[in-house]
This record gives sequence, C-alpha cells and structure tokens, in this order.
Amino acid sequence: MEANQTPSFNALIEKTILDHWNQDALTDYKGQTLQYHDVARKIEKVHILFEHSGIAKGDKIALCGRNSSQWAVAFLATLTYGAVAVPILHEFNAEQIHNIVNHSEARLLFVGDHVATVIDPEQMPQLEGIINAPDYSLMLSRTDKLTYARDHLNELYGKKFPKFFRKEHVSYYREQSGEEMALINYTSGTTGFSKGVMVPYRALWSNFDFAIDVLGKTIHSGDRVISMLPMAHMYGMAFEFIFEFLHGCHVYYLNRVPSPAIIAQALADIKPVIVIAVPLIIEKIIRKKVFPKVQNSRIRLLLQMPVVSRKVREMICKEVLKAFGGQLYEVIIGGAALNQEVEQFLKYIGFPYTVGYGATECAPIICYSDWHTFAPGSCGRAVRHMEVKIDSPDPHNTPGEILTRGLNVMLGYYKNPEATAEVIDKDGWYHTGDLGTMDRDGNVYINGRSKNMLLGPNGQNIYPEEIEDKLNSMPLVVESIVVQRNNKLVALVYPDFEEAKAKKLSKNDLQSTMEQNRNELNQILPGYEKITEIEIYEEEFVKTPKKSIKRYLYK
Repeated sequence: MEANQTPSFNALIEKTILDHWNQDALTDYKGQTLQYHDVARKIEKVHILFEHSGIAKGDKIALCGRNSSQWAVAFLATLTYGAVAVPILHEFNAEQIHNIVNHSEARLLFVGDHVATVIDPEQMPQLEGIINAPDYSLMLSRTDKLTYARDHLNELYGKKFPKFFRKEHVSYYREQSGEEMALINYTSGTTGFSKGVMVPYRALWSNFDFAIDVLGKTIHSGDRVISMLPMAHMYGMAFEFIFEFLHGCHVYYLNRVPSPAIIAQALADIKPVIVIAVPLIIEKIIRKKVFPKVQNSRIRLLLQMPVVSRKVREMICKEVLKAFGGQLYEVIIGGAALNQEVEQFLKYIGFPYTVGYGATECAPIICYSDWHTFAPGSCGRAVRHMEVKIDSPDPHNTPGEILTRGLNVMLGYYKNPEATAEVIDKDGWYHTGDLGTMDRDGNVYINGRSKNMLLGPNGQNIYPEEIEDKLNSMPLVVESIVVQRNNKLVALVYPDFEEAKAKKLSKNDLQSTMEQNRNELNQILPGYEKITEIEIYEEEFVKTPKKSIKRYLYK
C-alpha cells in the first residue's frame, strides 16, 4: 500500500464512537468511567476551547501527566481537531518538560496534578495557556481569547447543541494524507537529550491495522484491558489505548504509580484479556508471586517425574494465569529483553507469552509473533506493512545492525534533518542501532544495542546485556550494569536488600554472596568477558520511563 493512500485514522475514531456509543470506554481505576458518548461530548468541549482560543490546524498541543481518561480525551480531541499532539512523559523532570514544550513550539499544555506542581511557566514563554487535565480548568492563560473560552465553555457548548448532543453531531477532521504529521513523540533516550520523532497518520493507522490482524479475532468489543505503560510512550499508546479504543474495548487506567502490589490487585479486579508490559513488571510478578510457590522441594521432585511432570506444569501455569486475572489470552512483552531464567520458566510451564520488538521511530512495532508461533529467545518476525533485514554478510550467524522500512517508519526528527539523515538512508531503511541475527524462518534475535557494545582486549565485541542477563538470575541480584574500567569489566549490582534482611545477612555476607556469584559467572564466560569485581549499589539504578537503565550515568 502506498504511504499516502492509507485509510483515514481520524475516521476510525469517529466510527468507534458511533459504533460503541453506549458502551464503557475509559475508566480511571477505582474512579470514574466514561462511555463512548461521554468521550465524544468531552471531545466537543475541547474542540470549542481550541476554536475560541484561536488554535489552528497543525498547531502543537502538548500533554504531560499520568495516564487518565481525561488525558486520553485531550489526546483524541487534539487529533480530531487537526492539531498535532505532543505527548510528554510525566516522569521527565521540569527542565526536560520545558525543553520539549519550547522545542515543539506548543501553544497549549495539558497537565496532570503532579506535573502542575513541578513546572515553571516562566521557562515556557511561548505557551499561551496551561490546562489542568482532570477538569480542563486553567492553570495559566496568557490570552484573553483562552480565558473567555474557558469561562464561557458551557454556554458556548449549549449554543452549539441547544437540544441534545447526538450521534449526528460527531464529525471530525480527516487528515489530508497518510504523510500528514499526527504527533511528535520525544524519545526517552538513555543517552542524553531527547529527539522529537514525527509520527505520521499512516504509522498510527498501520500499527492499528497490524493489531487488528493479529488480535482482532481474539479480543472483542467490550473486553477489558489495563493501561500500565505511559500513554506518552508509543508502546503504551499504540497497544494499551489506541488499538483497544478503536476496537470497542474498555480501557482501565492505573493512575497511580504501578507498584507490584497495585498491579496484582488491579489484575485480580479487572481480569484483562491481554497484558502489555515491559520485562521488569513481568519479572517482578514471577519472582515475587510465583517462584516462591514452585521452588519448594515437593514441587521440584514432582517436576522430575516424567508421568506427573506435565500435570504439575499445567497446574503451575494455571496458578500463574490466576496471578494475571485468569482471563488472559497472552502477555506481550517489549521495550527490552526478557531475563533468560524467567523466559525459560514461562516456556517450561507453557505460559502464553510473546516478546515483540519496536522503536519510537516506528510508532512502535517492528517484529511480533503470536505466542502459539513465537520462537523462544527471539522477538518475533517482521510485522504487516514492515520489512526487516540484518546488515551482515551472514545474517543467520553473524550479528549485524537491524534495519527496517515500511508504513510505520517516522517522517524524521523534528527540526533535526542531520539526525534524521543519520538513521534513515536513501532507500528508506531505518537504522535501529540494535544488533541482531535472523533465522531462516525470519525470527529476529537481538544481541544488544550497538552503542552499548564494548571492545575486549583483542578487539572482541562484548555485549554487556548478555552478561547482565546471566548475573540478574543469580542469588540476591535485582539488577546490574556491566561497565569497562581500564580495560577491565566491572559489574555494578543493586542487590535484593529485602531478602538479605529476611535472611539476616550482614553486609559482609552480602559481599561474600556477590563474590560467589562473580566466580560462578566467570566459569561460564569466555576469558575476555570475565568480571574482575562486583560493586554493590545501595539504590536502584536510575531508569528512563521505559524502564531501561540510564547507562550513561554509570560509565
């Protein structure tokens, strides 16, 4: 399909609202629920606010706050008005938020409660107004038009719809071509200042079309899902919000920090049909809720008995499914590699999981396979509307950079043609910066980020993630980073202090355990990858909102 001939994405928003008018659409967990017709009514109010404050088609509207139904409405209202959305991760600090608002030339900014307390309007001089997402009240107005529009919003709405707001009043802006820019998404980026990814309407449509193709027959209108990942990140936006909303599902927002306890409770209450997550969330649930139950001697003994083993594995799988609410079709994991020990366990019990692969620059999907056909250790195959190739003389055996092209690829980086030219070549291939191989069936296996690669003493390629994955499965290790100092490899480890305390281990005991881990690890590593020292860190490593460790802080 030609890039500029994709069907209208905004027409899909209009259609889902009309088709599911009286169904539940968006719920703030333990809070209010909006039905599809409530979403339409609120979209109209935001459109009136835009129109009367002089917002034009193509103007930038920034949104920064925790996931919520009102955030979702503001986003949908922005696109269906013809403006360009600029979603900003609420975990960014004030300076990053100011930078993005200024760089994107946003005219208005929607903020959540937490963000409202940290930003400084003086640092965003071009902004015409700041709107509180929970109730669309004004935190700041710099124009009389905006002040008037908000003060008289209900009156203006009453004049436009004197009888009642009905289905026939729903009529949205249709993008002129698939190449038109829908949003600018600033990468979380583990290496410093963000870049603004210009996402065209064709990429939003194409990601939705892929999701309908692989999940449309399994997930149905009215099914429930939980939105745990930030909507300001393309992964959470595309597959925990856009696909489900356009498909008539009911989205629940965890509008508090999703701690393991809150997630476990929400899964039990909501019973989602699908869970989209980053490895960290899945690993925490498995390690805290499942491993302690299955690692006793009786279960281990039963698993060694061939006749009984299959039944026991089925029983364990049922227990794990129960921990996810019991209604699950599959868990889709993305954003980073899954820990090998956890993946092997999930495979062993026959748990329905799959690992996908994507990038903000592809809005986000590049590779995926349904759990039935998923090859363990891989991240699936090239998805509908996308091609993938490995830049290597022997792609099956020698890692090379993963390249991709197709409808999902961005227009480029906003106001940064040099950075765009570095990653999109003349033939339209996007250079991911990730290294991988591809088997004969087209399954892609990731070896690591090429920019994280270290050079061994004799020029060997060392991928720190592969060493970290092994170390993270060892006793009392929560997470680790492998760094190079004076040509020697050092592992920085954040240990499981809770477990150490429960076992009454002293600091010396903890250090001895880490030394034992180091010796065991070195026995299975080639000489040039051996770890010379383990340093204990007292606090968790600083992470991006996608839960990747900010490596550059520890070099």
